[in-house]
Amino acid sequence: MSDHTSDSAQSAPPDSTQPAADDAADSDRESLSLSVPSMDCPSCAGKVESSVAKLDGITDIDPRTTSGTLVVGYDPDRTTPEAIRGRVEAAGYEIVDADEPYDPLAIWKSGRAIRTAIGGVLLLVGIVLEWVVPAANPTLATVLGAEIGLDSVAYVLAAAAPGVIILRNGYASARNLSLDIDLLMAGGILGALAVNLPFEAATLAVLFSIAELLERYSMDRARGSLRELMALSPETATVRRDGEEQVVAAETVEIGDRVIVRPGEKIPVDGVIREGNSAIDESPITGESVPADKGPGAEVYAGSLTEAGYIEIEATASAAESTIARVIDLVEAAEGEDTETEQFVDRFAAVYTPIIVAAALLTMTVPPLVVGGPFTEWFVRGLTLLVIACPCAFVISTPVSVVSGLTSAARNGVLIKGGTHLEAMGDVEAVALDKTGTLTTGDLGVTDVLPLNGNTEKDVLACAAALEGRSEHPIADAIVDRAEEAADGTDDRSVEGFEALTGEGVRAELDGITHYAGKPELFADLGFDLDHAHLETDGGLAAGAVDADADGDTDGDADSPVVADEIADCEHGQYLDLLSETIPRLQQAGKTVVLVGTDEELEGLIAIADTVRPEAAWAVERLRANGIERIVMLTGDNERTAHAIGEQVGVDEVRAGLMPEEKVDAVRELREAHPGGVAMVGDGINDAPALATATVGVAMGAAGTDTALETADIALMADDLTRLPYLSVLSTRASGVIRQNIWSSLGVKLLLAVAAPFGYVSVLGAIVVGDMGMSLGVTGNALRLAGVEPEEPPAVED
Repeated sequence: MSDHTSDSAQSAPPDSTQPAADDAADSDRESLSLSVPSMDCPSCAGKVESSVAKLDGITDIDPRTTSGTLVVGYDPDRTTPEAIRGRVEAAGYEIVDADEPYDPLAIWKSGRAIRTAIGGVLLLVGIVLEWVVPAANPTLATVLGAEIGLDSVAYVLAAAAPGVIILRNGYASARNLSLDIDLLMAGGILGALAVNLPFEAATLAVLFSIAELLERYSMDRARGSLRELMALSPETATVRRDGEEQVVAAETVEIGDRVIVRPGEKIPVDGVIREGNSAIDESPITGESVPADKGPGAEVYAGSLTEAGYIEIEATASAAESTIARVIDLVEAAEGEDTETEQFVDRFAAVYTPIIVAAALLTMTVPPLVVGGPFTEWFVRGLTLLVIACPCAFVISTPVSVVSGLTSAARNGVLIKGGTHLEAMGDVEAVALDKTGTLTTGDLGVTDVLPLNGNTEKDVLACAAALEGRSEHPIADAIVDRAEEAADGTDDRSVEGFEALTGEGVRAELDGITHYAGKPELFADLGFDLDHAHLETDGGLAAGAVDADADGDTDGDADSPVVADEIADCEHGQYLDLLSETIPRLQQAGKTVVLVGTDEELEGLIAIADTVRPEAAWAVERLRANGIERIVMLTGDNERTAHAIGEQVGVDEVRAGLMPEEKVDAVRELREAHPGGVAMVGDGINDAPALATATVGVAMGAAGTDTALETADIALMADDLTRLPYLSVLSTRASGVIRQNIWSSLGVKLLLAVAAPFGYVSVLGAIVVGDMGMSLGVTGNALRLAGVEPEEPPAVED
């Protein structure tokens, strides 16, 4: 249903003309976006689309009922925006000015609301005259044997007040060959008046208009979360041009402009901080509730709020191309896509409505001739069936749930690219997780340092950093960073003859002595017997240096692969068979071991590992609690490291040593084993083939990443696994709400349709229960999805 003539202005995308596709074939095509808030159901969309399609030069039409927006692609040489607007209005729909401020009560101040109120008063007057004070109800005339009293005049006027709008819309439906609720109600009102049933005509017109207004109000509430997204970016920006500060419209900010943002202000465009530091609330973009401290060189996003500190940023994108603008565009586009459930509902409605209309006509005509009885009685029963023939609540049950779910997700840092993916995620039975950058941070760090043969931790780190300083390997970066943290001053030892030993490590001369840093296999090749290595260790230094715990401390507790007490018990100069146990235990924990020394002496051992995300184990546990049957980790890393990480986070299965094509095969196998669907979670770039193969591809850390935003089915804007359980819960609840809405509305409609021909349902009951009641019911049920909030994991101890 729809309030086609409401004169209330709703917040929606602007009425604008803009270039569309960039390819050569569409170089002359333009796009027009119109705010048509009264277009709020598939039937409305079909009528508008049919009307606009009659124009020459239309290339595509995208009616987005859930946001009340119509996007039309056209050839400017063959048609004009004015002609398109004319066709929309010819279909019976009003185009509103998107620049006017949103007023949630505007619908109740509209022309239709005023007409409906007048009709309601007149209907009550007629009822009072007919039933309460019949003495005050004189007969005014007799037409074809029927007495026309003052009550009849009141009823006719009551039907006419809101009925004019219904008849006009019904005429537009007839012109566009659309068998929708407007055409049915217009026919019902005229038919009731024609057979001298003015009370039924008035009741139908007034109650139907009230139902339309309530449904419009409910749909407008469902659109509220999208308006909240659209309101995030400020309209103005302070820029420095020619040495002066100027306040300009945000859309006029150009790439490279220096934008000034003071404490408490919103950031108007995406950019990079060039001056200043600030705590920045990025929750509108990433859903992360804790403000992030950012300084020079850090990326910031439009819509974020500076909580403290003055910053100057260099704009890296225009306002129209900012991350939040792209998110809004994608959410709007996603709401315009029909899910499989919506397609089923539309197909069902296309069959249901004609059948019930035919049944209504048969009820009006056949029984009086076959079984007898007053014609008016059977006409009223048929009229009731006409009301029931409108499948509005049934048809809107899915789109209102989708818009509520998609916009709720966007507000919490999860971009879902369509209702299809929302539904599919709710049915997923298995989840495949990439390791590096997903379950782990992707940042290597030194976890253990074991000095040997009289060296200190700083000695070992300084030697390794000098050797690795010229390497470009990520392991080298981790060692150099740790050495810089531990150093008291500058290490000025001479480094000459650097050589990278492919697949093994590096070699160089430090102060004229050849040193090595690399895998244990490198030192085995140098002649060291690592299975029976006699190493001299200074117990006091080594005990404090060991950092083998999963939590990153140096306490040497029970989960440590290297037990510090074993080393602390050794006196200086004592020889110990150590590496034969130490190296395998570190590797079993998923760490990479680097030995440092000369070809005659081992100076120390360094262990490096990719840091497991603190929320990873919690996220896996919450996915399992939400009904995910199988959680699998897919990685190209080695078996030992992969299994160590998998055991730590609690996945059901680990598949390691996989090439990209083997990850694709693994996802296919999972899909065969789990017909409900498989979600693949990765970084959106390296895992693109596997993401595309999965039922639902989920990319992490998509904020500011064009590739992930454009290619993933679902994007977690923050580099944060806590949003994955939220996504699972939201999609599961959304699927449940959609099923509840569909079957409840369908069940009520069918029950009423069966009862109406036998006189058990009145016109009043059909409208209040089957039309108004169920439309409000499914909308209210859908709005519950807006209350689904991300669950925060328990605090992780440092």
